[in-house]
Amino acid sequence: MRTFAYSPAGTSGDAVASHSRSVAASYLAGGTSLLDLAKIDVMRPDLVVDINRLPLKKIEKLSDGRLKIGALVTNTDLAQHPVVKSDYTSLSQAILSGASTQLRNKATTAGNIMQRVRCSYFRDGVSPCNKREPGSGCAAIGGLNRSVHAVLGVSDNCIATHPSDMCVAMAAIGARILVEGPEGQREIDFLDFHLLPGDTPDREHALKPDELITHVILDAPIGGSRSSYLKLRDRTSYQFSLASSAAIVVLDGNIITNARLALGGVSTKPWRAKEAEMVLVGQAAGPSAFAQAADIAMRDAKPQAHNAYKVPLGKQAIIRNLRNLTA
Repeated sequence: MRTFAYSPAGTSGDAVASHSRSVAASYLAGGTSLLDLAKIDVMRPDLVVDINRLPLKKIEKLSDGRLKIGALVTNTDLAQHPVVKSDYTSLSQAILSGASTQLRNKATTAGNIMQRVRCSYFRDGVSPCNKREPGSGCAAIGGLNRSVHAVLGVSDNCIATHPSDMCVAMAAIGARILVEGPEGQREIDFLDFHLLPGDTPDREHALKPDELITHVILDAPIGGSRSSYLKLRDRTSYQFSLASSAAIVVLDGNIITNARLALGGVSTKPWRAKEAEMVLVGQAAGPSAFAQAADIAMRDAKPQAHNAYKVPLGKQAIIRNLRNLTA
């Protein structure tokens, strides 16, 4: 690990000001991703701004029914919060399916949103990787690309999957991300926050330089809805998703009147399947409707040599989740 300067911040304004002093600065919350990557010399901050003293650890229900979550709320506290467990079941399930108890106790809401990809070529520090070194190439294309590589949202420059389970659930729920930076405060739609790799895979999010996530505001729960998260992986314990789905549905008898679908493990960002949602609305809940929605959700998949299985697996993540949810 390289040496770096350390600067604790007492307010978000102080944090932003400190971060602005260096082009290689990083914010430190739980540190479960930053310190890991710094130790293997993939991230090289020369200044670490500690934001743990900021008053961003509160979860509150707003008057319009939305839920405001502080950036420093731990994954454990968010998953176990009574409102999240009752009104945002898929989010609680998604968080509890990820990492280990010890990591969830340290990892924060904003840190989870900002976590980097788990592609081994990105993390080894020597292989060509356009995220780590723009223009060097992508070793995963043509290399080993079975597990943490995507079939949706890929480009000729990067095929790494976004690793978060929490973000998949938030993509289905709908949310706004509140940030503060040198130019003041602003909001970013959650679906616009994570960027597709395209020609600039090194640019992973919509934050401007020095901006800090302060809160996430979840959309109000859909009346009469039920939700769940299904994660398919090589083993149940401490493993990243091969394919996952977050589903929210509203039923009138057996007819689907509203639906939300998002996918993980198969895409380069948390993937909202809006066309598949539209197909479900107005149909009777059953195998035919679920299969049709799954086909549409995975229609634009572009598999590589070792991950073509993710196309049918992604469909199964949708079908099984909807089947269980509407049974």
